Amino acid sequence: MHNRMQRWLNSSFLSGSNQSYIKNLYEDYLIKHNCIDDDWKKFFKQLLKESQDNNNQLHSDMYDNSQFITRNSVPNYIIDNDKDFESKQIKVLQLINAFRFYGHENADIDPLKLWRRKKNPELSPEFYGFKKEDFDKIFDVSSLFVNKGMMKFSEIYENLKRIYCGSIGVEYMHIKTEEKEWIQNYFESVNILEYFSEDEKRNLLIDLTAAEGLERHLGTKFPGAKRFSLEGGDVLIPMLKNIISYAGKQDISEIVLGMAHRGRLNVLVNILGKNPSELFNEFAGKYNNKSISGDVKYHQGFSSDFQTEWSRIHLSLLFNPSHLEIVNPVVIGSVRARLDSTRQKNNNSVLPVIIHGDSAITGQGVVQETLNMSQVSGYKVGGAIRIVINNQIGFTISNYKDTRSSEYCTDIVKMIRAPIFHVNADDPEAVVFVSRLALEFRNKFKSDIMIDLVCYRRHGHNEADEPNVTQPIMYKKIKQHKTTREIYANYLIKNKIFTKNEVDSLVDLYRKKLDLGNCVVNEFRELDYDACIWKKYINSFNITYKSTFDIKRLINLAIKISIIPKGIVAQSRVEKIYTDRMAMAKKEKFFDWGAAEMLAYATLVDDGISVRLSGEDVGRGTFFHRHAVVHNQTDGLIYVPLQNIHSNQGDFNVWDSVLSENAVLAFEYGYSITNPRVLTIWEAQFGDFSNCAQVVIDQFISSSEQKWGRNSGLVMLLPHGYEGQGPEHSSARLERYLQLCADKNMQVCIPSTPAQFYHMLRRQILQNIRRPLIVMSPKSLLRHPLAVSSIEELSDGMFKTVIDELDNIDLKSIKRVIICSGKVYYDLLDQRRKNMKTDISIIRIEQLYPFPYEDIKKILIQFITIKDFVWCQEEPLNQGAWFYCQNVLRDVIPVNATLSYIGREASSSPAVGCVSVHNEQQKSLVNNALMLNNLKG
Repeated sequence: MHNRMQRWLNSSFLSGSNQSYIKNLYEDYLIKHNCIDDDWKKFFKQLLKESQDNNNQLHSDMYDNSQFITRNSVPNYIIDNDKDFESKQIKVLQLINAFRFYGHENADIDPLKLWRRKKNPELSPEFYGFKKEDFDKIFDVSSLFVNKGMMKFSEIYENLKRIYCGSIGVEYMHIKTEEKEWIQNYFESVNILEYFSEDEKRNLLIDLTAAEGLERHLGTKFPGAKRFSLEGGDVLIPMLKNIISYAGKQDISEIVLGMAHRGRLNVLVNILGKNPSELFNEFAGKYNNKSISGDVKYHQGFSSDFQTEWSRIHLSLLFNPSHLEIVNPVVIGSVRARLDSTRQKNNNSVLPVIIHGDSAITGQGVVQETLNMSQVSGYKVGGAIRIVINNQIGFTISNYKDTRSSEYCTDIVKMIRAPIFHVNADDPEAVVFVSRLALEFRNKFKSDIMIDLVCYRRHGHNEADEPNVTQPIMYKKIKQHKTTREIYANYLIKNKIFTKNEVDSLVDLYRKKLDLGNCVVNEFRELDYDACIWKKYINSFNITYKSTFDIKRLINLAIKISIIPKGIVAQSRVEKIYTDRMAMAKKEKFFDWGAAEMLAYATLVDDGISVRLSGEDVGRGTFFHRHAVVHNQTDGLIYVPLQNIHSNQGDFNVWDSVLSENAVLAFEYGYSITNPRVLTIWEAQFGDFSNCAQVVIDQFISSSEQKWGRNSGLVMLLPHGYEGQGPEHSSARLERYLQLCADKNMQVCIPSTPAQFYHMLRRQILQNIRRPLIVMSPKSLLRHPLAVSSIEELSDGMFKTVIDELDNIDLKSIKRVIICSGKVYYDLLDQRRKNMKTDISIIRIEQLYPFPYEDIKKILIQFITIKDFVWCQEEPLNQGAWFYCQNVLRDVIPVNATLSYIGREASSSPAVGCVSVHNEQQKSLVNNALMLNNLKG
């Protein structure tokens, strides 16, 4: 009898967690008695009586082997004689699951009610065969809803609609199981209608009043001026305020914000505490900072401190150009730099908050690139809170199907299995609830979370735009639509939390604050600029530094980084490279390029200076030359010699990046503008590939100091040189960088020896100047027999911007001076020696910008009588350095001398694709340079 009963029990609707539910219910009956339903009390009382009659001690363990519970003994309101009851219990589960998967499709997330989506039939009871008479039946949901047990079907259905089809539509069933369960428990256990206290609701209205108040004030004071107003997405201000406030409770000390134009002015004033008077002056055209060229108002950044109830948080809103989403990796790079400086990379102390646009997030590839890096070792930051200001419109495109191929603009984040919350921006409480949930999720799981803030823009793309031209229906609706502040104020008045007079007084009070022009953020705190680590680098032009390095110490370092410990089996070619490096350290060989580079890093980390090197294949080096990382051939583990110098050394981190240039370079730029004490280097696999990151180069690297006063010491290593490898593997587009040069904004160098490369890297971090360094780094010179240096050149030398003639040539016999840069020097030198030419001198320019006027003048003074000067380059006439150099060189060559060009003809392509043609061209230009009276002007 017992076995049959147990089998029935295990297969019935009382199986599994239902038995646990009854067990817990009985425990409550024994302890508290009156806390359970009367029908259950009768049921347990009867069981207890039967047990006592049989002289058995009745306790909760009896349910593990009970023969007392039968279908008919459960209270009548639990089940009835419905033969399909157990099947319907399963259908309840399916309905709940459907709401978790698809509830967002029926959610009320569009404030304008313009979305025309078909209701999902799987969210209807009829889809599962439920009828009207089923709504009063009781089902067990104890294993489904937190803090729920037996519920009427009508209550189950209403709860599901409230949770999943209200102002929040959540997509989370695609994420990891642990994360999914956490969101499920959090989201289903809270009734948002009862979540906020009256004080919190009052503060929400105060923040909404500030958001709307600033926009209206600007619109009245400066009608028609571009401001990319936040109106329609006003709830962003209380949203950010809550994220910052609750971040203080979560041990977060810094928040780095990135956003495009829309709402930026509002965030600057109402979140970061920028004085309204400063903003008004910018609108009026008053500009006081003459040291920089400046930028438009809605590109500006700002930093301040924010005092929360729990702690003080540093806020940084990064400067951003009109390439909207490009700021994403810059933010992440800045956050990583801050985390690395603490040497606690896995903590939650720095929070990135990135605000996207609804069309830009799907339209711009840098978003995908950045998401792809989010969990990669060298680039992860413990997750970001991502917010889309979803205006439901792409500039002038009103049909979302013309802006993307996915249902939602946020679908792209599903690639990293991030949860997505779509929320109606006219429901401030829902927005803030989701924001707090997002913060807790990010901190717990160290991964990204997306909030789709579905709103609208009250004006056009900007305030001078006429949106009715392309969106007549939408803007007819918008003109009739109340603002978020009005909607929420009416709600609070209706619920007697505010009076009408109090609401009006909030508007007046904020307007008066704006008129005073002072900071309107109560939590704002002044920064301590004296403690700023950038203080000594800003506006610094001090190029002096100690370039020499004790030779004994240098030799010891060279030996130490050339040792592969026992137990690590290096690949045979790598082992040969390290054997050669040991010979170089012992002065048995000259230093090649890779060895000199590694030794430069060793001298820095030995002095406590950190180095970060990233890019595609940088650990090994694209050209098999660096080998900063040794891979054990027996178990695949790695050994990094530069991480094993001594216990107090600086960090040396080398990261093989994802196959991306745009996001990775932007990341490294963000890193470099944050920590000036780290030598931050990005290397392109081939110099040409930096084309993919042109936005970063144009909008940040070359111009950020001039526009925004933001310095960067970033180094870009761009392999460059004509070896017959075709158009995409020859030129790093030197001419483009030179065209961007002005105001000493960056340095452009073409080092031609290992010693030059060594000194150039050290100079970059040791001097007090922080400006980008663009390096046309070599390929064939990495192993060229003439491109070597002695250890004395490393220890005692310094970087030379110009290198004079090295061969012993009689000055009186010279008839021509060839000036060049880079690899072509060795082709010219080799051919001149073969030809035994003694009437031509060759000078190398190692730094093209800032142009070394004084250094080259000192060298050219010996050629005061020479009339024939030649600029020789490998690149075509319209490329390379010729168009830049011809002007500056004419300023320094002797009076009445001529300057001529020798190189390839002008070409639309950087190089030919056929090796034989390349060789013929190279031979021709070298011979022409060495042949007198054969010139092209």
